[in-house]
Amino acid sequence: MIDYLASVTSSALSIIFVVFIIGTVGYLLGRINIKGISLGTAGVLIVALIYGVVIHYFPSFKIGDNTITLWNDSLKTRFSLVSSIGTALFVTAVGLIAGPKFFRTFNKSSIAYLVMGIIIIGIGGGTAIICCLLDSNLSPEMAAGLLTGGLTSTPGFSAAKEVPGVDADAISAGYGIAYLFGVLGVVLFVQIIPKILKVDIAKERESFVAASSIKIPEPKGKLVTVEEFGFFPFFLTVALGCLIGAIKIPKINFSLGNSGGTLIAGLIVGHFQHMGKLDCRLSKQTLNFMRELGLVLFLIGAGVPGGVNFVTNVRVSFFIYGAIMTTVPMVVGYIIARYVFKLSIFNNLGSITGGMTSTPALGTLIATAGTDEVSSAYAATYPLALVSIVLMSKIIVMVL
Repeated sequence: MIDYLASVTSSALSIIFVVFIIGTVGYLLGRINIKGISLGTAGVLIVALIYGVVIHYFPSFKIGDNTITLWNDSLKTRFSLVSSIGTALFVTAVGLIAGPKFFRTFNKSSIAYLVMGIIIIGIGGGTAIICCLLDSNLSPEMAAGLLTGGLTSTPGFSAAKEVPGVDADAISAGYGIAYLFGVLGVVLFVQIIPKILKVDIAKERESFVAASSIKIPEPKGKLVTVEEFGFFPFFLTVALGCLIGAIKIPKINFSLGNSGGTLIAGLIVGHFQHMGKLDCRLSKQTLNFMRELGLVLFLIGAGVPGGVNFVTNVRVSFFIYGAIMTTVPMVVGYIIARYVFKLSIFNNLGSITGGMTSTPALGTLIATAGTDEVSSAYAATYPLALVSIVLMSKIIVMVL
C-alpha cells in the first residue's frame, strides 16, 4: 500500500502536473481584482515563486522507504527548458503580430523607440554603478546580477557570467534576488499609470488603433497552405529565429539569443507573410493563443527556480538595490517618452515594456489596453534594449 501511495504521489508531482497546477492556481490568483488592479497572468509567477520557496525547504521527502524528489539539477534543467520554450512562443507571436505593420510604419518618429531602448538600459546601468560605488559590500558581479534580474534579462545575465574570472555565483544570486520585483514592478506600473492619469482606455484605444491602422497588402500569386491551424509557419519562424539568435559577433561574444532571434524572425515573416510559395499567414486567434501559452510557460519555468534562488540568496539591502534598478529607469524612461518624445500613453508604455525587456509586462499591457497593437512599440524598442543590456552587464563586471 505504501509503495502504491509513493508511486501515485511521484506521478502526481511530476513536472507536467506541477506546470499545469501552477498555471491553474496562478490564473485564479491573477483574476482577483482590487480597485481595477490585478496580476493577470503574472499571478502564475507568484504561485511559481511560492512553489520554488516551498521546495527550497523541502526538496524531497519520504513515503515509507521511497524518496519523492521535488528539486534537483535534473528538474532545474527541465524548468529551464519550459522557460525557454515559453519565451520562444511568446516572442515569436509578438513578432508575427507586429510584423505586418512594423516596417511599413517605420519612419523618423520611430527612432524614438530605438533611443528609448538605449536610454532605459543606460539609466539602469548608471543606477547599478552608483549603488555599487556607494556600498562597498555590493560587488560588481552582484550589481550586474541585480540589474539583469531587475530588467528580467536572461541574455544580459548570461553575458555577465561569460566574462572570464567573474564570480558567477554572485551574478546568479543577484539575478534571483531582483527578478521578483523586476517582473511585478513593471506589470503593476503599466496598470497603475493609466489610472493615476485617469486615462479613458476605450477612447484612447479607439484613437490609437485608428492611428495604427494601415492597409496590409495580400501576398501575390497562389500560395500553398501546409495545414489549417498555422502551426507550420509558426514553427518555421521559431526555427529561423533560433538560427538568427545563434549568430555571434566574435570579439565581443555577442548574440541575440533565442529571444532576440525569434523576435527578428517574427517581424520578418510577419512582414512578408510567405516564404516562396509557402503561405505563412496566421490567424489572430492562433497568434493570441501562442502568445498567452508562451507567457505562462515562461513564468512557470523562470518562477520556480527563481523562488529557490530567492530564498537562498536574499538580503534586504540587495533586494532594495534591485527594486531601485527596476524603478528608476522605468519612471525616468516614462517621463522622457512623454515629455521629450511626446509618445501617446500606449506607445509610451509599450516602449517601456520593450526597454525593460519585460515579457510579462507586455502581456499585461495588451490586456489593459485591449489591443495587441501596443506590441509594435515593444518590438521597436526591444532589440536595441537587448543589445544594450548585454553590453552593459559586461561593462559593469569588467570595469568596476
